[in-house]
Amino acid sequence: MAQWIHMSQMIQRLSDDTVNNLYPPTAFPIEVRHFLAEWIESQRWDDFALDKMELESQAQALLDQTISMLQSLSQQNANVVDRMKLMQISRNMTMINQQPVRFAVMVKEILAKERALLGTRPQKPSPPQYQQYPNRETSFPSMQDVDHLVLKVLEVQDARQKMHALQEELNWERQNCEGLQGQIQQNGLGPTNPEIQKLQNHIQQLEYNVKALATKRFQLLKECVDCLDQCQTRLISRLKAWRWEQHKATIGHPFDENLNPLQTWCEQLLGVNGKLRQELVLIGEPIPELQERLGKLLQILIQSSLMVEKQPPQVIKTQSKFCTTVRYLLGEKVASGKPVVLKAQIINEMQARNLGSVPGDNVGELINNTAILEHNAVSKSTCATFRNMSIKKIKRADRRGSESVTEEKFALLFSTEITITGCDTPYRIQMISLPVVVIVHGSQDNNALATIIWDCAFSESDRVPFMVPERVPWRMMYSTLNSKFTSEVQTNHNLDHYNQHFLAQKIFDKPDFADDFSNILVSWGQFNKEVLPGRTFTFWQWFEGVMELSKKHLKTYWSEGLIFGFIGKQHLHLILKDRPNGTFLLRFSDSEIGGITIAYVSATENGGQKIQNIQPFTKRDLDIRNLGDRIRDINDITYLYPAFPKDEVFKRFYSEPRASPPGGYIPVSLQTRVGTEGSSANSLTPCMTPIAGSPSNIYPVPQFQQPLGQPEQEMEGVTSVEFTDFNELPASSHMELELDRLLQNLQE
Repeated sequence: MAQWIHMSQMIQRLSDDTVNNLYPPTAFPIEVRHFLAEWIESQRWDDFALDKMELESQAQALLDQTISMLQSLSQQNANVVDRMKLMQISRNMTMINQQPVRFAVMVKEILAKERALLGTRPQKPSPPQYQQYPNRETSFPSMQDVDHLVLKVLEVQDARQKMHALQEELNWERQNCEGLQGQIQQNGLGPTNPEIQKLQNHIQQLEYNVKALATKRFQLLKECVDCLDQCQTRLISRLKAWRWEQHKATIGHPFDENLNPLQTWCEQLLGVNGKLRQELVLIGEPIPELQERLGKLLQILIQSSLMVEKQPPQVIKTQSKFCTTVRYLLGEKVASGKPVVLKAQIINEMQARNLGSVPGDNVGELINNTAILEHNAVSKSTCATFRNMSIKKIKRADRRGSESVTEEKFALLFSTEITITGCDTPYRIQMISLPVVVIVHGSQDNNALATIIWDCAFSESDRVPFMVPERVPWRMMYSTLNSKFTSEVQTNHNLDHYNQHFLAQKIFDKPDFADDFSNILVSWGQFNKEVLPGRTFTFWQWFEGVMELSKKHLKTYWSEGLIFGFIGKQHLHLILKDRPNGTFLLRFSDSEIGGITIAYVSATENGGQKIQNIQPFTKRDLDIRNLGDRIRDINDITYLYPAFPKDEVFKRFYSEPRASPPGGYIPVSLQTRVGTEGSSANSLTPCMTPIAGSPSNIYPVPQFQQPLGQPEQEMEGVTSVEFTDFNELPASSHMELELDRLLQNLQE
């Protein structure tokens, strides 16, 4: 929060309207905002005041440091747009160079407002802290790294050219000296001729300069190879980080899928490698150490540039089609001629751990498992797209203990042989996909997804495939649940600490535990192998059902904070016990997969209060009638907790009345009824009742009840719900319809 306030207010105060409109403050990279915020907070601003001109020099120093820091950040930033923003802001700040004290006071006021805001505003749950790839900051091969390397290569080339010019001059002077000596010998003059001595001194100086340049050239070459090695190491680390972030994106972590900057860096390093190998050839004598290092770096770069840009589904059903895309970052450097064909094969966990060896038995049969590497001139990408791949059959390994088929992980291995322009020999390259689980029936999908979620959330970078811990701290589990929930529902509204505590109570089966769960270890079994106490489903199956319901029917309600969500019985009673009758809240069902229920305060027969829980609404129920209309239907609920009139809060979710159907048909509508207003919700038998306000001889309209699943077993005061088809004809005493005419209309 501090980072955002610093950046937004600083930019708002220091940038003109044009810059603000073009570059909104929140568009800045988080690294820049974080760095600027931390730097501002590290300085002393409290002493400044407009009347303290004696502090002008100190304020000027802080202003200069701020401008210098912004300029430095702009130069280091690889993104052109961000670089322009930072440069524009630093230029705008130079306009107040004559008023440094005013600048310092402005920053002081911003910090004071922020501290007041943080001190008085209720703390909202912070979003999860996403686990970053280790040493990510040093993993970026920045543009400065590459530029520095290119300049180094230019120095080598310049030294070679100067050395070549000196060698030519030396050769010329030697020839002149030999000619002059021949003339002197023919004329019988002595060898101490001053002209010859001068020429010989010049030749000696040239020889010394050539040797010095040769030494410098060799040293520069060695420095270039060292620099290339370091830069390529950071690039390879960044490629691994990209794959790791792609893996984490499965559970909702932020992920920049753009590979173009990495492709540019790969191509630049390949070009540098080629130039350095050329310089070694031009030396004229072998330097085995440098040649071997450059050859090894070239091999690593070529083999590391194959990326699975679009991963296959991580849960794959046999006999069903799926697609995946593999991209080669050095595609423009592939030698023309013979097309490059990539082949895919499925491998098990053991084979994934031994990719360097020859693959063992074939563990599965893939259909349409080859694709040609094709270059797109518009996007400048070179990809092989497998559009209709399918797993025909799979061979499973022997299962360990109670391990099920949905816990076994496989991967797709993509491989080919490729030749790069300028290289004499072809290279064998390969890359594996993220782990996948293969199922044979749709009923296995949920459990297979749980395996993938656990793998994505808790795997370590550079792990042995596909090792994951058996137990993790609850804080990591909660972060995963929160990021997965918000990404699936596509909302910015996080689970709050009440939701977190209830989820912990549920997975650990500790409904009365009030302390912090953060460091308690939760096991894979508790997540998705052991059924919850008193239930027939696991924790993940229950949580995933809530996500699906929210994604399809409750996104807006949740995003606007209208749903309390995950709440336990004790907490529910605690917050509703002193509320007036009709106060209600929306919570996810604790006893049914994918259900949302309404808990409300109602009166007892003796004048007291009790908490009622309406039978949960499932996806099927909300497909028939949305949640807003159901809330409108129920007269017993009036105020959304704590005290918001329901019609004001939910009015925009109400459906418009339907127009009368053509042809003289009687319009009908669905309405939710609770408790004793209707008959049993589990009955499908039509209820025939007279229509209020209509003549007694009119045939009653049938009222069809809709079964809505089982009631909330753990909560008291469960109220059943039913649907009724209500006749919408006006209740007029002058309206007379003959029975046979009504029946005739109903039969049409």
